[in-house]
Amino acid sequence: MTQPRREPVRAAGCVLWRPAPTGHGIEIALVHRPKYDDWSHPKGKRKRAETAEACALREVYEETGQRCALGSRLPTVHYTVDGRPKEVDYWAARTLGGTFVPSREVDALVWLPPARARARLTQPRDRELLDAAMATNHR
Repeated sequence: MTQPRREPVRAAGCVLWRPAPTGHGIEIALVHRPKYDDWSHPKGKRKRAETAEACALREVYEETGQRCALGSRLPTVHYTVDGRPKEVDYWAARTLGGTFVPSREVDALVWLPPARARARLTQPRDRELLDAAMATNHR
């Protein structure tokens, strides 16, 4: 007897960037989630009837305090969490400003040059996403 196919958990997020304060290059925002002790791009689950774009904007704001403008669409990431499929839609997004406030969900936010951000990311899939964002000129 086969198991019924489970609907995937749908989520969305961004590879969030800003021009570097030095005026040379860009910096990437990474969030630290104490529950998983990992560094990742801001993302989260979609609410009922919420578009992926609206979810990405909301989650970036909730996790980083930053408002942002969506840019290039990035690859959708597929993986499994606790035996259930998960699909996360991503965009490159430029910050429009804001203030980070630590929470139970996200206790730290760092802005790093792309190479340092890539080294800090916990999951290989997040490094691949950063590579995709850099290949699109992060716009």
